Amino acid sequence: MHRFDTASLTAGRWRNGGGTTREIVSGPAGAGEFGWRASVADIDRDGPFSAFAGVDRTLTLLAGDGVRLACPGVFDRLLTRVGEPFAFSGDHQAAATLPGGACRVLNIMVRRGRWTARVEQVTGPLVPSPGHAGVLYVLRGQWHAGEAGGGGGGGGVMTHGQGVWWAQDDHTPGQVPAPLSPDATALWADITPTP
Repeated sequence: MHRFDTASLTAGRWRNGGGTTREIVSGPAGAGEFGWRASVADIDRDGPFSAFAGVDRTLTLLAGDGVRLACPGVFDRLLTRVGEPFAFSGDHQAAATLPGGACRVLNIMVRRGRWTARVEQVTGPLVPSPGHAGVLYVLRGQWHAGEAGGGGGGGGVMTHGQGVWWAQDDHTPGQVPAPLSPDATALWADITPTP
């Protein structure tokens, strides 16, 4: 498994100036275009989201008072609870409104027809399924990353804003992210190749 810390990820400014993105991982490695991608975005002001044709997206509030995502005639959703995912098609040009100011979100994107993603909160040990890729992002408390090893180093304690990701072929027996404190909560994105 590969460790990450949001604080150390490089921030790239959006073309429209409305926010920044810190990429956690884009897979599969070496591909010309991503099949799946995980990133953390800081949304600074109201404005449009870029459309991604053929891509399914899941956005989850990480910090802030909330974000309203709307695409006229398609959806209108106000995300106010940290850790609650919202899935939508990247084909649509959505607009974001910030009723309470800047916020941070986890953004999972998958290429439709090649990958699917399911994002949920977890509070117990996580055993990744063989053949699946995934991301674990710590929301609260302390987590253990699993046994040492892997390209990013698997061992050690993880806290808010940290986590691990793994690729489709990274499954290693014994590497199980697990909670270390009673309040431990994380987001798990299970990313599955489409048969």
